[in-house]
Amino acid sequence: MLFKSSKITTSYFKNNSGFTLIELIIGIVVLSISLSIISTLIAPAEQKSADQILQVKAAELGQSLLNDISSRAFDHNSDMVGGLIRCGEPVGSNACTDPDKLGPEDGNGLRIDANEDNREDYNDVDDFHEYVAKDDALDNSLGDSYSSFKVYVDVRYAGTDLGLANNLAKRIMVTVTTPLGTEIKFATHKANF
Repeated sequence: MLFKSSKITTSYFKNNSGFTLIELIIGIVVLSISLSIISTLIAPAEQKSADQILQVKAAELGQSLLNDISSRAFDHNSDMVGGLIRCGEPVGSNACTDPDKLGPEDGNGLRIDANEDNREDYNDVDDFHEYVAKDDALDNSLGDSYSSFKVYVDVRYAGTDLGLANNLAKRIMVTVTTPLGTEIKFATHKANF
């Protein structure tokens, strides 16, 4: 009888054998490789998802700046509230700002640095020519929600874009750069009437 019980014990251990150490190591290696492949596929999708949210914020910022800029007077030599006095009319008496001198002026008509934060001097459209706002300026005026965004504004005479004389319209182009480096351009025209 003793002989039979040892056979039962031996057959019991043969049927219930577990994983060997080598099988466990191979399983861990296969699992880690598959997880690394999956994570490399997920990471770009996450960044694209974040970029879409930043693009919406950039659109809001760009449209807001376009509205602010285009609500200003056409030119420093024009009536600041619109109406009767326009630069270039009558011809020669009140010339529009020279294309090479676009940018902000002080109260005496002298050009000042476009990167200064004193927006009180920005009373007409071309004062925003070469205006740059980044990090600190946007944080102070808009809060933390626009930190790391960058803004660049370019204003040029572009009446020919609209079928007018060149000095009768200015193109305002706002470029907003998101924190991920995506540049988005917004443009509008301001006419001299």
